[in-house]
Amino acid sequence: MADLKVNICGVELKNPVIAASGTFGFGKEFNEIYDISCLGGISTKGLTLEPRAGNPTPRIAEGDSVILNAVGLQNPGVDVFLRDDLAFLREKKVAIVANVAGRTLDDYAGICARLDGLVDMIELNISCPNVKCGGMAFGIRPESVEEVTRVSKSALARTPLMVKLSPNVESIAANAQAAQRGGADAVSLINTLTGMVIDIERRRPLLANVTGGVSGAGIRPIAVRMVWEACSAVDIPVVGMGGITCAEDALQFMMAGAVAVQVGTANFTDTLAMPKIIEGLDRWLDAHGVADVNEIRGALRL
Repeated sequence: MADLKVNICGVELKNPVIAASGTFGFGKEFNEIYDISCLGGISTKGLTLEPRAGNPTPRIAEGDSVILNAVGLQNPGVDVFLRDDLAFLREKKVAIVANVAGRTLDDYAGICARLDGLVDMIELNISCPNVKCGGMAFGIRPESVEEVTRVSKSALARTPLMVKLSPNVESIAANAQAAQRGGADAVSLINTLTGMVIDIERRRPLLANVTGGVSGAGIRPIAVRMVWEACSAVDIPVVGMGGITCAEDALQFMMAGAVAVQVGTANFTDTLAMPKIIEGLDRWLDAHGVADVNEIRGALRL
């Protein structure tokens, strides 16, 4: 059997498959279906300093090969996570990646300080509205990417920082470089694309929020291209995601340069998606005579 272990800025994962934020909760429900200790890591549902109820419904819409969501970061707040969920994840011996968000720089610094040393890694969700910039997301301009990364990194003494990049930008490479300049230990991408669905009978947006984030198999070619561009632009590890449904999809991201992958929407269509991807990676590596999964990282031939 191939060696599936990977290392992301000092955090060792038993395999390169991580549950993507917002699609796996805190793991308890999926653990009733299979033992989630088989995973490399879990990126938690997005956490904020205070509990959030999220956006009004309807906030999920389905399309061909994609879904749209406008959940709005519904979560119980960081203190409830620490009280009710952290110990469970530790027992599972998976890498715990706390996905965090805020509306101000102080929010980001505060939640990072609260989690420092308690989880294996912080994943910075910078697609949240920056209230001081008229609602523009922190992740849009390189300058704001660098600023929020630097502020968040300064609040962390013991925990590596991974910045989750938005694809709704002029240059994903420029924003990846901005995160690196700000002190990021790694970047992950892509977050959801912005989309919209119209109910033609009602002549109204299907989502109460009007627009939502598009994810699912249909965005994979875009995500692979952006991961390749980011890997070519930075020296820090890149974690790839966007439309991964099987081992072959995961291999594309790793050949483009990603050290690991996150799986999101596939968990909704097949609750066993991630165990199947892990098993598929092992089979593919064995069939191709690859002893270590890290050998395929960046193996793309141009």
